[in-house]
Amino acid sequence: MEDETTERRNQARLAIMEMTNMISVPMCLHAIVRLNVPDAIWEGGSNAPLSASQILTRVSPSGDPLNLQRILRLLTTYGIFTEHLLHDPSSDDQVLRKYSLADVGKTLVTDQDGLSYGAYVLQHYQQELMNAWPLVHEAVVDSSTEPFVKANGEPAYSYYGKKPEMNDLMLKAMSGVSVPFMKAILNGYTGFDGVQRLVDVGGSAGDCLKMILQKHTNIKEGVNFDLPEVVAKAPSIPGVTHVGGDMFKSIPNGDAIFMKWVLTTWTDEECKQIMSNCYNALPVGGKMIACEPVLPQESDNCLRTRALLEGDIFVMTIYRAKGKHRTEEEFRQLGLSAGFPHLQAFYIDHFYTVLEFQK
Repeated sequence: MEDETTERRNQARLAIMEMTNMISVPMCLHAIVRLNVPDAIWEGGSNAPLSASQILTRVSPSGDPLNLQRILRLLTTYGIFTEHLLHDPSSDDQVLRKYSLADVGKTLVTDQDGLSYGAYVLQHYQQELMNAWPLVHEAVVDSSTEPFVKANGEPAYSYYGKKPEMNDLMLKAMSGVSVPFMKAILNGYTGFDGVQRLVDVGGSAGDCLKMILQKHTNIKEGVNFDLPEVVAKAPSIPGVTHVGGDMFKSIPNGDAIFMKWVLTTWTDEECKQIMSNCYNALPVGGKMIACEPVLPQESDNCLRTRALLEGDIFVMTIYRAKGKHRTEEEFRQLGLSAGFPHLQAFYIDHFYTVLEFQK
């Protein structure tokens, strides 16, 4: 064995200790969302630095400020909070620690529509999802079904359908993620120009379609296409027709077809079927606009690559053992197999890429 006193071996041991204890990070993130800490600090935009004791008075009638401070310190190292150190002769370590929200923490602040990334955090760490994680190795041993099924007895989406609270949280989580992404796309992507009839595949309640129509008044008709039981609950939206159906059988015609985070949870063959149906529903020159996570070719250690690869493992564990995040080239090959000769990728958002397949 190598000399354990070398810097390289010290760093290696430190890294494995960090990775082994890394469950502390999402669990502490979950804790501060449950305790409503981000909103307590933000307080309408003031974001004034507060001590753990001060935060606690805003979120709970009782509690342990020292344990809250331990959580705040850890999350400060991940850019959730900014720590402010003040001299305090009355404390044991002579320091008073106060915390304000850093940029990452601000994504957890509830906006005027009641949305934030907080619901996304809570949705990820429900007990039923947590039960699947010790079974990740089973996705290697037997990829015919995902760990969530092995832990809970049925696929995630059908399980959610029987649990209204889980389903509502999932929908709120998706809205909290979708709205800021759609704002970024609508400011940086011009592919909706000239479209008159737009079909949103898997559009749920029609929130994304509504935002697109508000920005692009050239679109005269929007079609929100999803499962019949989903669109049955969708609200009335001016200019939008809700259509129920099965994307594996057929898709309504349009000048352009839009979808977001649809292909990720399906196998290559299933994606080919969905994309072939999109191809058949488009005129020559029409386009399918898919917003999906796109993996880089190289497995480097930058934040974007890690976030995308972590999301890929989440899909494998919770939704489909053979669903996956794909590279741009893998998407190109899927497009060709479905009949699309051209693919152009727009890297506007760092997590979701706009993939424009043209017929």
